[in-house]
Amino acid sequence: MNHANVNEKEKQKIFILHENLWKVMVQLSWPAIIAMVLYGLSIVVSAVFVGRYVGETALAGVSVVFPLTQISIGVGSLVGVGAGSVLSIAIGSQDKTTQERLLGNVNCLSLIVTALYIILGLLFSTQLVQLMGGKDEVLRLGDVYFRITLFGGFFWIYGLAANMIVRAEGKMKSAAVMMGLGLVADVAANYLLVVVFNLGVEGSAWATNFGMLVYTILGWLYFGRDFSSFKTKTFSLYWDRNTLKTILSLGMSSFILILMSLVQGVVVFNALAQYGTVLDIAFYGVVYRLFTFLLMPVVGLMRALQPVVGINYGAGQYERVISAYKIFTVASVALTLPFWGISMLAPEFVLGFMLTGQVFTGNQLLYFWIYMAVLPLLSSIFMAMTFFPAIGKGKPAAVIGIARQLIFYIPVMLILPKFMGVAGVYTGSLAIDVVIVLWTMVMVKKEFTALRAQAKPAALHFS
Repeated sequence: MNHANVNEKEKQKIFILHENLWKVMVQLSWPAIIAMVLYGLSIVVSAVFVGRYVGETALAGVSVVFPLTQISIGVGSLVGVGAGSVLSIAIGSQDKTTQERLLGNVNCLSLIVTALYIILGLLFSTQLVQLMGGKDEVLRLGDVYFRITLFGGFFWIYGLAANMIVRAEGKMKSAAVMMGLGLVADVAANYLLVVVFNLGVEGSAWATNFGMLVYTILGWLYFGRDFSSFKTKTFSLYWDRNTLKTILSLGMSSFILILMSLVQGVVVFNALAQYGTVLDIAFYGVVYRLFTFLLMPVVGLMRALQPVVGINYGAGQYERVISAYKIFTVASVALTLPFWGISMLAPEFVLGFMLTGQVFTGNQLLYFWIYMAVLPLLSSIFMAMTFFPAIGKGKPAAVIGIARQLIFYIPVMLILPKFMGVAGVYTGSLAIDVVIVLWTMVMVKKEFTALRAQAKPAALHFS
């Protein structure tokens, strides 16, 4: 590699370390936001095609297993967030050895966790769908959909992990292009298999697998054609215990966040199955997907924040780390408000994309408004879930994720629906998120104090 090429690859790091943070936020965030909106669209693609062209019961089946399919996303995030955090800190501290061996460690880890995921998933698929509240035809269709997605498990996991590593370099545009092409493949395959060939739930599951396959191939091409800012070999295998331990430690909070959403799904869908109808299950599934989709711009900013915090932390620029968190949080709230406002003003319009021809009751619209009410405030939680691992502290983020579900969601969802019925699911969700937002803000403020205390001895030493 020639000297000019090396300098070109250093530009992004220098930009992140020294440019105005608002400018850094804008330049890194817009492609990351586009990437996550595209990913959000991929989440709703199956629901749109199944809801429109297969039917309400099929949509309920796909909705019930949606949290189960997110396990693969959680495992991909475990590898990707952990590896991305390791890479960002290594770039900031100029640790070339860690950079060169990173992808080999990621390859080994991806193969192992994928094998475990597929084997356990196939063995317990039906029981897991039952655990989510699936019964009768909803159980059968959900089981079929989940089993098919398991066969594409490696592409779900590795594709996402590779894309997160690209983002950790600060290459948000490249990551967005990969996301976009994967989405196009997903939509095209869904149209072909569900609409043209009328393959129903099975066709939608295989179509999503195809989109993830394209996603993975693009990741291989990126690393194989030397587009990355660090030296690597695409198909190398390397087993460094310390690096793997760090990847797992820093990525665990992201995995726990997804895993806890599965816990949330279990208690919520069981409550809906007990106190509601198949339509209640389908309706909640649509609301939850829309809620997740509207958070995608925030997740985009969250992903853009990771290299900014990690690289600056690795370089010892702690005050800049604190400023980055604040700037990205303010920007994410501002970005969320317009989309949130449209949804709150015209809920029938957004819900109608997946529940076509449905006349929504006053109670359903009220549930929607209650569930969506806290959405703008969730930016602080999402930024914190990136902030802590990016400074090498995965534990606080993991604690937030675990507490939200185990301490709050399970007891609330076991108690409130008994007294309030279906309304208890939506009211309880709102109350829980308000408490978690306040708690997270306290934890972040405490970490700011610790970072400033850490910076003072370094400044005195320098002077």
